[in-house]
Amino acid sequence: MLSLSRCVSRAFSRSLAAYQKGNCPLGRRSLPGISLCQGPSYPDSRKIVINNSGVFSVRFFRTTAVCKDDVITVQTPAFAESVTEGDVRWEKAVGDTVAEDEVVCEIETDKTSVQVPSPANGVIEALLVPDGGKVEGGTPLFTLRKTGAAPAKAKPAEAPAEAPKAEPAASAVPSPPVAPIPTQMPPVPSPSQTPSSKPVSAVKPTAVPPLAEPGAGRGLRTEHREKMNRMRQRIAQRLKEAQNTCAMLTTFNEIDMSNIQEMRARHKDAFLKKHSLKLGFMSAFVKASAFALQEQPVVNAVIDDATKEVVYRDYIDISVAVATPRGLVVPVIRNVESMNYADIERTISELGEKARKNELAIEDMDGGTFTISNGGVFGSLFGTPIINPPQSAILGMHGIFDRPVAVGGKVEVRPMMYVALTYDHRLIDGREAVTFLRKIKAAVEDPRVLLLDL
Repeated sequence: MLSLSRCVSRAFSRSLAAYQKGNCPLGRRSLPGISLCQGPSYPDSRKIVINNSGVFSVRFFRTTAVCKDDVITVQTPAFAESVTEGDVRWEKAVGDTVAEDEVVCEIETDKTSVQVPSPANGVIEALLVPDGGKVEGGTPLFTLRKTGAAPAKAKPAEAPAEAPKAEPAASAVPSPPVAPIPTQMPPVPSPSQTPSSKPVSAVKPTAVPPLAEPGAGRGLRTEHREKMNRMRQRIAQRLKEAQNTCAMLTTFNEIDMSNIQEMRARHKDAFLKKHSLKLGFMSAFVKASAFALQEQPVVNAVIDDATKEVVYRDYIDISVAVATPRGLVVPVIRNVESMNYADIERTISELGEKARKNELAIEDMDGGTFTISNGGVFGSLFGTPIINPPQSAILGMHGIFDRPVAVGGKVEVRPMMYVALTYDHRLIDGREAVTFLRKIKAAVEDPRVLLLDL
């Protein structure tokens, strides 16, 4: 038989170990007559009592806040209907401290990237999916141990608080900086010994490799590989499908940009003052394209290969191709036929900002009946764009360059732009394509054509 004191000691140690693991197997078993004081570190603790029945009772070990609710599992958000899976690209690693709403990873789909933020302040305990791994909606991504909001908010608040104090008030804040300054001064007076051991050894590895790499790399024939992201794979697939499916043909024309440049220079300040937007050239081409699509509705139509029917749209949704580091995205401007210049510029500005911040949603790119691709922003002179299926045509804009042209029997230097229209010849004949492109040329060269509906 064990003595009462040894029994209590053994039972208490077992209970304490169970508490640390987050599981108390003793439940309500008890040993009588002894009470243990409540420790200050356990605010919810209760006394341990030993009664005459000889059963040891442990009632104060509560594990809800410490061992259960602190660790949470974050799952993959639900995708749009047209997206089934994506690839994970981690921004954080195990052990990193993250704040609430801070991006932990991005899930790259074939249309866009979905950011996964942290639901609370905490520390990442485990990554449940490898970098580049495939996930579906609802797949567990990582586990997060909450650390509370107060410490996470205090850290960023301290940094900005110290900066302003150091500048205006030099009474309280200088004292901490003064302490490190003297500590750094002692190594300064003794550079003779230090350079031979620390700086020299430290400088050689950092300085020598960069200098050696360029020189040595000139004669080397090296290569490296990078995995194609899902967006680039999807772009390649769709463009190849367009080549295999559509009978693509391209027609060209050139546009004199003199009048549109003069209009922009004359009204850009008033336009900016009234609408808080800069007046650009893209809005003119979007508006002109909507005007031309109404005149030539077949360019806005599409072939339904399943039913062998031509689908004519009574609305105009124009996709504007935007190049990003991860690939080409095509946000859609909807119902362009009912929009004015200010509405178009505002929509272009909002979509462009989203694209630069990688915040485009699937809804921003879904649909589209006609596409405009502006290679002129990169200095393109001439090119043939590829149709964005299931659309039937795409307009390619190029750079504005001064060229000599014949005007009224005289040679003049004018700002000129080449434009290209690639169309599906299965549906659109050359007559419609050329007429459509000439409508755009007329509307851009003389915007009064739009007002007069000519």
